[in-house]
Amino acid sequence: MSGLTPWLALTLILLGTFFFTVGTLGLIRFPDLRSRLHALTKADNLGLGLVLGGVALLLGSWTAAGVLMMTWVLALAAASVSAHVLGGLDAGPERSTPDPDPATSGSPEPTP
Repeated sequence: MSGLTPWLALTLILLGTFFFTVGTLGLIRFPDLRSRLHALTKADNLGLGLVLGGVALLLGSWTAAGVLMMTWVLALAAASVSAHVLGGLDAGPERSTPDPDPATSGSPEPTP
């Protein structure tokens, strides 16, 4: 391991921690569910990738780097699926409830 590798790993881990912190602040500060999901899925997954990249550099093993990469890819998939499900549940009642006003629903009025 060269003298530059630990510093690069430390930089990646600190950047990852920064993105985790920004994602958590977005979770706390953003007003609605979709904005919060955006903050969590984007910033936290980038932070996780940077932290795992830094740890892989510190470990210095291709096998460990592969396992950490697979962990990151699975976390990306889990985050996208869970965000999609939560966003769908948030939008669900709006889509399934019929519009009570026929003038705005676009359907013709019933004839007597």
